[in-house]
Amino acid sequence: MSHPFEAQLAHIRETLLLMSTLTDRNLSLAVRAVTERDDQLADQVEETDSEIDRLEVMVDDLVVTYMSTHGPMARDSRLMLIASKISGNLERIADQATTIARRARKLNQEPRLVEVTEIPVMAEMAQRLLHEAITSFVEARYELAQNIIPQDKEIDELNRRIAAKLIALMIENPENVTRSVHLMIIAKAIERAADHVQNIAEEVFYLYKGEDIRHEGA
Repeated sequence: MSHPFEAQLAHIRETLLLMSTLTDRNLSLAVRAVTERDDQLADQVEETDSEIDRLEVMVDDLVVTYMSTHGPMARDSRLMLIASKISGNLERIADQATTIARRARKLNQEPRLVEVTEIPVMAEMAQRLLHEAITSFVEARYELAQNIIPQDKEIDELNRRIAAKLIALMIENPENVTRSVHLMIIAKAIERAADHVQNIAEEVFYLYKGEDIRHEGA
């Protein structure tokens, strides 16, 4: 492979890494906006979201440029396809962070309902899995990507527990309904973010192992 094409591939990888770093940061800030009741943290999330959107477009442009200027081998073509899918999933994770930030602002206008300790736990798990998914992509470690996939069920279970707790609070007192709904939406947003991390892991596994495991166990 000639040097210009190596540089193009490196640029795509670097852009994805920057995108994943900003996405991870936004998810962390959004959850902190909830737990610390800090509107300024929520503002930072929304301010950065447009940059993540811009990076998604950049990745797609870089992929199109690479494909149109270089007759790629099958493996390179697969890498281009997966890079575009990873950027799309990162953008959707960032969207979930924005949802959390907006709900945090609404919650911050009212007295604290209850400390839902599972929410930061869910977020920490989702962020850890995101780190591992990106590491598996960068280091070509398909086994690490494969190990991520079953862990998504733990986040699903935490989401169910949170929902049950909040439903009980709503039944107990109708005044709890609005705040409980905000917290349920926040928990669901984290769960959806984790689903997108799972998507990234499945794409990385396909990239390096050549096997499609997206619907296994469905």
